[in-house]
Amino acid sequence: MPMAAPTKKSEAVVADVRPGDYGTKVIAVEPGGAEFVPLRERHGRPVQLLWTWLSPNLEFATVFLGVLATGIIGLPFWQAALAILIGTGLGSITHALLSARGPAFGVPQMVLSRIPFGWWGNALPAGLNAVIAGIGWFAVNSVSGALALSSLTKMPSWLCLLIVVIIQIVIAYLGHNLVQAFERYAAPVLGIIFLIACIVTFAKGSYSGGGSGAGLGGFLIIVGATFGYAAGWNPYAADYTRYLPPTASKVATGLWAGLGVFLSCLILELAGAASTSIATATGLNPTDAFTSHLGSVVRDLTLLAIALGAIAANAINIYSGALSFTAMGFRIPLKAARAITAVVFGVLGLVVAWLGLKDVSKYENFLLVISYWIGPWLGVYLADEFLRRGHRVDGFLFDRRHNPFAGWTSMLIAMVLAVWLFANQSLYTGLVPKHVPQIGDIAFFVGFLLAGGLYALLFSVQRGSEPEDAVLVTSEAAPKGAPPDDVTPVV
Repeated sequence: MPMAAPTKKSEAVVADVRPGDYGTKVIAVEPGGAEFVPLRERHGRPVQLLWTWLSPNLEFATVFLGVLATGIIGLPFWQAALAILIGTGLGSITHALLSARGPAFGVPQMVLSRIPFGWWGNALPAGLNAVIAGIGWFAVNSVSGALALSSLTKMPSWLCLLIVVIIQIVIAYLGHNLVQAFERYAAPVLGIIFLIACIVTFAKGSYSGGGSGAGLGGFLIIVGATFGYAAGWNPYAADYTRYLPPTASKVATGLWAGLGVFLSCLILELAGAASTSIATATGLNPTDAFTSHLGSVVRDLTLLAIALGAIAANAINIYSGALSFTAMGFRIPLKAARAITAVVFGVLGLVVAWLGLKDVSKYENFLLVISYWIGPWLGVYLADEFLRRGHRVDGFLFDRRHNPFAGWTSMLIAMVLAVWLFANQSLYTGLVPKHVPQIGDIAFFVGFLLAGGLYALLFSVQRGSEPEDAVLVTSEAAPKGAPPDDVTPVV
């Protein structure tokens, strides 16, 4: 029987600590970027995560997923409802698991991703998230918000887009505390308006239609799309729990975060699915089509909520996109690195949104492809967390020498194979659904399982080539047994 490779001793790694004093200030620029949040700066309670994740999903992109299920893919309502429940439920569970890890580690989600991917390998998922969140999602939501505001005020769509984008950039520029405060105060306003709109829509909808025969393939496409939408928040999860005290309950942290995503996505997606059975005039843009049956007062309130919801979603998208960029491993010698990055991403997102303002069909393709990279990333991340259980891993967060190959290799291989073989949407059809159309789009599931399996195999190969444990300290001089302010909590 061959002997196991010897493991190296644990090492102490000095943390990059977020500079400046920020505390609970709301109207202040959050300093730094993706560094460790010092314990003196921790504040808040897990319950705040409910409104943090309710507000950004109370917007039209969520509704459009339901419209996609019944109005475009052609599922009957009850099949669409089951697909939405499964996809949203799975994405909310993974969001809860990832959120729960934030208080103990005190870093953004894409810094936690360095544990399996390494310092430089993490540029793959962090870079993808920066582009998709800070520019892609930002542009999609800005368009829906601008169209709603234009329908409500009759102002030109370009002017509405500019107004929406400026508000979003200001919130993201100031940072974490203002983002959290905005979501908190937006939640009851959005919740009440959308609840009324959903009740009217459910009352007028028809649920007996047989759909257009989408079958199992269409069902799996919607499971993947709704999972991709809910799990689209996963790469941001710890961004909004890292300021909580390390003593915060993991169960409460995960529960409130997951519940916020689940409730908002499920209800609005079901309303979108029901809305396609209500007769509307032809030639309406998606926001007008959804609101045309609501009556003038509720319609105007819903259009206002769609615009406000787009801002709530994009405040998070651009903030986390900027964090992901600063987590890619490049040194940005600026105290306001994250804030400046948020402005740059906002300008780029404005350009993309402007170009797509008159072509809202881009929603479908974007919603379907978002899960293609998140599935493999999640597979690697969750497999690593399981394989490293019982070990002290916080030091790997800021260790530039930590560059394992298993993470990025597994993700890249799984992502390419899953899309090549199983993707099924208008931009590209994989080999399997091309020959067996009824199989639908299972690229996410294949990518998730393949990446997790590959990582487990490659992890066993690379094990022993680096320390099993790495401890994070905030100064090289921190002695053994230093007080809590100098050493991260044991996780």
